[in-house]
Formats: sequence, structure tokens, C-alpha cells
Amino acid sequence: MKFCGSKNIWKSIFVNLLVLTIFILPSFSVEKNITYMQILQKPKDLDLNLKYAQQQGKMGNYKQTISTLERLTMLYPDNIEIKLYLLSVLVQIDSPDKARSLIEEMKLRTDLESEDLETLQEIEQDLKDKEPGLWNFSADVSLAGLYSSNVNSVSKTRKKSEDGEVAEFTSPMHDKTASGGLSFSATRPVGEESSFLANISHSISNQHQEHDDDFQTYGLTLGLDTVLGGQSISPYIMLSKSDYHTDADSVSAMFGIGGFFTVGERNSFSYGYSYSDSKGNHNSMDDTAQNTNSISHGYTLNHDYIFTQIISTSIGLGYSDSDAVVDAGNDYETYEFSLGFNLSFPWAYIAITNGMSFNDYKKEDSSVASDRLRSDFTNTFDIMLTKAIGDFFPAIDQNRNLFINLSYEKVISEANTLNYDYIADSFSMSLTKSFWV
Repeated sequence: MKFCGSKNIWKSIFVNLLVLTIFILPSFSVEKNITYMQILQKPKDLDLNLKYAQQQGKMGNYKQTISTLERLTMLYPDNIEIKLYLLSVLVQIDSPDKARSLIEEMKLRTDLESEDLETLQEIEQDLKDKEPGLWNFSADVSLAGLYSSNVNSVSKTRKKSEDGEVAEFTSPMHDKTASGGLSFSATRPVGEESSFLANISHSISNQHQEHDDDFQTYGLTLGLDTVLGGQSISPYIMLSKSDYHTDADSVSAMFGIGGFFTVGERNSFSYGYSYSDSKGNHNSMDDTAQNTNSISHGYTLNHDYIFTQIISTSIGLGYSDSDAVVDAGNDYETYEFSLGFNLSFPWAYIAITNGMSFNDYKKEDSSVASDRLRSDFTNTFDIMLTKAIGDFFPAIDQNRNLFINLSYEKVISEANTLNYDYIADSFSMSLTKSFWV
């Protein structure tokens, strides 16, 4: 059965899913040996509060650990062990300013035992060793191979509509693609809770049989990560250029901002907005590239939930609106919904996702069928397994930063236009390696 999109229907579905994501997602409590209510009832109980701080630290909730220990240092100012415990946590979570202040305070004490002084000196040295340089540099390298049953999105019937007439697809279906990527990143701390990021990247992709879609991309990203109002905020700028073998080249500029915050110990939310301006540069093979020039706005909202140390889930919503100068293929609205299931086993990481997108086009495509507005529905299923090579060969990957990724993807597209009804299966394998300076 063909899919015939209705903009009002899908907008209604999208709004309902947005409400579901924000307000109706289940929330589960975490069972603890010591509850925060017990702490409120016995705020001066040293043993109880220390156990609570230790429990929170094991769970990664360092904010509660620090607040508990800071309160205990005020209640028990002569207790050196509490201050040393607080120091070790501050160093662990990279809070150097607070750690240095506490170290200087403790150095002024005259009642430190030799063992306490030795421990303090060790913590101070650990802090110095962890102090980052003005800039930190890293590089990532990737190599990948992909086999697709329908690399060119040929319709199920191998037929297409051209100017109202039915014609045969001539492009190959089965094909292999080889790709590679290289990126360099530089980060610099800005205060205690912010950092600046700069990244440059280059990637290349080549098909085995048909080379019209071979391309290279170049990218530059500038971003800032900071904490504001209890959440992480990340504004960024992305510039990219794509060079195709025969098709027109293109350049784009994207401006965006993303946010991340947690609710409790198991729920986390992220959101984002982006604005992009894409332009085509015509070449000798394509003198109509500027027809594809477009401006788009995008919005995303995601929720992640941690069931156990192994199992987590994710749900995501997205909306984008693209307006093209002329080209009907770049003038559309997209509504997206995705579900994810993640398994973090000791032996591997497995991610399973299923995404659905609903596309409503605003202009008739005269090259296909001038009397019909295109609408389509695409379902994409992915499963990926990631494994560190060091688990198999420790001698060649001692730091476990060389990864092998195996993935399978199935795409089913249903459209009211013959050209865009297709099914594609793909299998890929990639190797990724990170380096730090």
C-alpha cells in the first residue's frame, strides 16, 4: 500500500509524541541503602553521612558526595580524614580551584600528623599531574567498507517517472563503497566549567561500480561547552564543503545550540536547534546547482533512561523545515521519531535503533510529475556492535582506543511517487582509532 502523506495528520502525531516524551515517560526510583530523607532526619550523624557520601560516589553522583562532605567539614572542622576524603573527590572530578583552596587551607594547620601531611602532598601532586595544558590535541582516523543491496535507491519496480513518463532505472543496485576519515581536534579550558573546541575534518567516499556519487568533504567546527542553570549548553558553528565527482559541489554553514540536563539519577534529556544555509556551486557537469540553494531550521528533543549498568533506552523527536530557492527536492518538512535500545556488555557495546521519518514536500517536482506533491515515509532499522581490538590483542591496543564496528541497516521507503519507493539493505565494517597529545 502506498503512503499518501497528510501534513495536518502528521503534525498532530508529532505534537502528541512530543507531549508523550516530555510528560508521560515512566520514571523509576533507585533503591538505596541510605535515603536522603534519613540524612535530613540525622544531618549530624557522622557515620551515616559518610556512608551516604560513599554510596553517592559509587553511583557517580559526585555533586551529592561533595555537598555532604562540605557540610561535614563545617560540622567537624577538626576531622582531617573528612577533608582528605573531600580533596580526593575534588581531584577525581577535575575541580582544581576548590581543591587548591582546600589544600592551602590545610597547609596552615599545625595539627597535621606526618601521615596526613604525606597524604596531602600526594593529593597535591596528583592535582598537578592532572592539570591540563593550555591546549589539548587529539586525532581520529577511520576506515570503512560498506556493501549495499540498493546503493542508488532504485525503486522496487526498477521504474521511475520522468516528465510524466515511465522509464527504467539504469543505475546499478548492488555495489560496494569504501570510505575513510581523518579529523583533528583542539580543546582549551575556559574557566572551571567551560571549554572551547575547534575541529577540522576530511572524509572521502568511493563506489566500486558507479562513480558519479563519489565525493570528498571538508569541515570546520567551532564550539563552546559550558554549564548554565544546572545544564550543559553548547553553541557551535559548522562550515562544510562537499566536492562530488560529477555532480555540483556545495558549501554550507550551520549555526546551532544544544543542551543537556539530568532529572534524577537515571533520566537525561538533550535538545537542540540548528539553522543552516546551503549553496550549490555549479560546474561543467551541472549548471543548475544554484537551484538547490536552501535554508533550513531543525529542532530535536531526546530522552535517555538507564535501567541498569548494562541496559539503557532512548527516544527522540525531530522536526526540520527546509526552503529551497527553486529545487522542489530541497523544499520540504520532516517529522522524525526514533527509539533506541543499548546494551553495554563487558565484551561489547550493542546499539539497536529504529527511526521513522515523514516528509511532506511543498512544491511539485516538474521533472517527475508536475501534478502531484510528493510525500513519503521512511523506516530505518539499525543494529551496531562495537568492540575494542585490545580485548583480543592487548599487545597492539594497550589503551583500548582502537575499535571495530559492525553494523546492519535496512531502509524501507514508501512514497506516493514511483521514484522513491525502494528497499535497501546494507552491511558495513569500520575501524576507528583515537590519538591524544
